[in-house]
Amino acid sequence: MLFNAITWSPSEGFDLGFFTLHYYSLMFLIAFGLGWYIMKSIYAKEGVSIEKLDPLFIYTVLATLIGARLGHVLFYDWEYFQHNLLEIFLPVRFEPEFEFTGFRGLASHGAAIGIIVAMYLYRKNVLDKPILWILDRVVIPVASGAIFIRIGNFMNSEIIGKPTNSDFGVIFQNLGESFPRHPAQLYESFCYLLIFLLLWFVYWKTDKKQKIGFLFGLFLVLLWTVRFFVEFLKEPQVEERAIWLINTGQWLSIPFIIAGLYFMLRPSKRVAA
Repeated sequence: MLFNAITWSPSEGFDLGFFTLHYYSLMFLIAFGLGWYIMKSIYAKEGVSIEKLDPLFIYTVLATLIGARLGHVLFYDWEYFQHNLLEIFLPVRFEPEFEFTGFRGLASHGAAIGIIVAMYLYRKNVLDKPILWILDRVVIPVASGAIFIRIGNFMNSEIIGKPTNSDFGVIFQNLGESFPRHPAQLYESFCYLLIFLLLWFVYWKTDKKQKIGFLFGLFLVLLWTVRFFVEFLKEPQVEERAIWLINTGQWLSIPFIIAGLYFMLRPSKRVAA
């Protein structure tokens, strides 16, 4: 049959002898590295000094990791972390027993908020451009990074989809399962690839980048709309939220979509190239 289920049972990563390079960590490295080169080409086109690029990289990395972690803590697991504050930024768990967990639990909504805040600080301290000018450009590498983060989730057998109740899907053998689920991580990753290509095309081939805030708004609408609909195929990350009409991730996506529509449709305000 064409759509037979795929059995998925990857290793943890590449064993380099003195340590194991986990696939999820590798995907982050690829995401940030590719993002740096994409912004380098954009800054070169815009005539912005490349010296401004390294601070942007640092701001973005810190904002992504800190924002994503705090987003998970506040939006998804505050009931636990309010009693275990030390674990928020430590790669360990103290309850029910001490365990080295690595840095798990990252929320994309928190990362988005963190990046917006970081771009405000970057604009204030490094690059004297309107914050929306910066966001219009930084969303392009952010979209490319999202592709690899979801691939990392797939490699980790996390953020899994619901059972397909058919022969189609992926059997996540590392979870001890024998039935196929929707590869929701790959659905998202593919959609993010399309969003990245569209943003890239709009930036390089049209004059829409001259309307300040348009690319940022387009990114918000497309990415969070994808997230909203793919959530219907995912297992809920927090069990008690499953009783809601829509889950936490979907509720959090709606304000981003509304904001994106505002930036796209507001009266035109153009800046010089």
